[in-house]
Formats: sequence, C-alpha cells, structure tokens
Amino acid sequence: MSPLLEVAVAGVVDVAGAVAGGADRLLHAVPGADDGLSPDLAEASAVLRESRVPVRVMLRLNDSATTTGGEFTRLIGLAEEYLALGAEGVAFGFLDTDLEIDTGTCAALAAALPGVPWTFHRLVDRALDPRHVWRDLRGLAGLTAVASAGSPQGLGHGYDDLLALAESDPEVARLLQPAGGLVAEQVPWWLRAGVWQFRVEGQVRPGGSSKAYVDEALVRSWRTLLDSASARLSR
Repeated sequence: MSPLLEVAVAGVVDVAGAVAGGADRLLHAVPGADDGLSPDLAEASAVLRESRVPVRVMLRLNDSATTTGGEFTRLIGLAEEYLALGAEGVAFGFLDTDLEIDTGTCAALAAALPGVPWTFHRLVDRALDPRHVWRDLRGLAGLTAVASAGSPQGLGHGYDDLLALAESDPEVARLLQPAGGLVAEQVPWWLRAGVWQFRVEGQVRPGGSSKAYVDEALVRSWRTLLDSASARLSR
C-alpha cells in the first residue's frame, strides 16, 4: 500500500500547490484550535471545484472539545452541503466532560452520514487517557483515520509514546494519521510500524507561516520522501 499524503488547506489559494505537489487528499478547514474550524460554503465550494484529489472538510463550529444540540443539527446540514458540493468525506471529533470520547455524539453524526468516510481530528490528543480513546474509536462506523500527535503540544512531545502504541497495535497503526509537527526523520519509523496515512500542515508553507500559501515544491519533497521510504522498506 502506497503512503497517503494529506495536505491541510485553508482556502482555494492552497489547492494548486498541494495537488501539483502530489497530495493524495486534502483536509479543508479554516484556522482555529487544533485542526481548525468549518469553512463557509462558498470557500468550500471553491476548494472542491479546484481540487482534482479527494477532499475532507472539517465539521467543527467552536474551539472547544464539545458541541451543543443546536450545533449538532447544523453540523449535519453542513456535512450534507459539503458532500453535495463534492467532498469525499469529513473530519470531526468530540470529547465529553470527563475528557473521554463522546461516543454518543460521534456515533450519531456518523449514522447521520451513512457510508461517508471520516477522520477523527486531533482532539484525541486532549483526552484524559488516549488509550481509552483508541479503544472507544474502534467501533465507530465510517472511521478511516485518526489524526494525532500523541500530545496537545505536537509530535515533538508525543512521538515516542504514539509510535510505541502503533507498534503494539496493528489497528492503531491502520487508523493513525500522524499530524501536528511531523518531521522527515520520523517517517521511516512510522512506516515500519505499519502507519500509512500522513498529514502535513505548516511544513508545506514557506517558513512555516500560516500567511504563506501551500508550496508545490515543499509538497513534492514530502511526496518523494514518503515514496522513497516506502520503496526502501518493501525491498
């Protein structure tokens, strides 16, 4: 299986560089805590029209780990709009007041979007006990990726523990998408652990600046790195 490279895009101006550089999938969200917030429909429509690769769109209306009943209804409507515009899938995730997975809300949202693949975004890193989170995530319908850095502070802090978890559990490795500060030196170790999905964010923006657009050459460097490391592993 070839490694999947997902590039985070904030708007339509980021799409050309991401796609030309070799992204397999895009995550569209506007800046906010962790993975960002839901874009408005006009911006999402522009991104989806411009992209030649699958796009997942963020379902998140506030910077907290939770959502309200009113927001939940709006999220379903937004998801349906994104899908009608051409989104391949969505990204979402919620914790309860005990900082465990809000499995009821996540399951209800997944059930409202039958057959739609989705990513659990980085709120897994803010849970009280990440191992419990992984246990609770396994049974959720439609889940194909869990974006995590192993720590709210990013992979610079969470890498060792998260890698050990992936090495010890093939199901974690299958779902895990390292995100939040991935560096090149980590890639061969993730691949050896069976991880195949990767996300880059500021790494593909010149100077790591959120004000810079996604750069084709930087995306291409990650595409080449993943493909080369995978090829060496398969020899």
